[in-house]
Amino acid sequence: MHKLKDIVRPTTLIVSSKLNEVIGLDLTIASETFQHTGSFKFRAAYNLALNVPNEEILTASSGNFGQALAYACRLVGKRCTVVMPDTSAQVKINAVRGFGATVDLIDTKTVGRNERVAELAAQMPHAYHASAYDDQFVIDGNSTLGYELAGREFDVVIVPVGGGGLISGIINGLNHNKDNAAVYGAEPLLGNDATRSFRAGRLIPNEIEPMTIADGARTISLGNLNWPIISKGVKDMLEVPDETIAAALRMYYDLANLKCEPTGAVSLGAVLENKELFEGKKICVVVSGGNVDAEVYAKLIIKPLLNTEVR
Repeated sequence: MHKLKDIVRPTTLIVSSKLNEVIGLDLTIASETFQHTGSFKFRAAYNLALNVPNEEILTASSGNFGQALAYACRLVGKRCTVVMPDTSAQVKINAVRGFGATVDLIDTKTVGRNERVAELAAQMPHAYHASAYDDQFVIDGNSTLGYELAGREFDVVIVPVGGGGLISGIINGLNHNKDNAAVYGAEPLLGNDATRSFRAGRLIPNEIEPMTIADGARTISLGNLNWPIISKGVKDMLEVPDETIAAALRMYYDLANLKCEPTGAVSLGAVLENKELFEGKKICVVVSGGNVDAEVYAKLIIKPLLNTEVR
């Protein structure tokens, strides 16, 4: 059975001269869109599936972790059940099922993800309950991306934030390699629990699942395990309106020939909203994944890129 370091695909580093010229900054894209199952989540999922002793794994996911865990479980010969909101991208629902996992769709307006997982856990006493972000195996798996970014002399690394599993892993990976790059979290303004928590110095959850276009960041709260890492290791949290997330997604398409999902565009959106903060810096923007429904993607990119969207 393969170890994580032997099976994970190295992140794809892209420097787009067109994008950098339009923005006027020194930007490197670290894209996880070409990772197994199309997002960084495979790093976490495979590390977890490989190391837990249980033969069955239960999780909740809007899609990327679910399909990554489904694929990882198939690779290591374990069973997988994924609780998913019925608002998840259809491409992600189909992928989870395609990898052989059981999908349990819920209406999050009537039942919470955690509540449904608790119900299923009572029926599956031998299953391992895997959090998509609040699990040490997840954080350790994601730290491999931090290892890859370390030593490249980035002044700044900007990371999309949902539950916080990716950014906490990157922080640990950079720290382990004694890389002092400033790490910024970028999250949708409509689901800004991480920013509010960071400002207050304590976890403050969203009251309901935020309906941002960045479906991978529709989380209620950061995790208890990753919160101490984030609160100490993040330089700042940056909020990004959905309109700017869409503008960033179009810029990747138009200027870097890169398809990404809305959540993956949040880090570039943070740059567009805070250009003055990053002037003169060598910047790395992490694109967390590329799984998006074709119809949704078409609607987001069909609007022409306007100069007024570049701040």
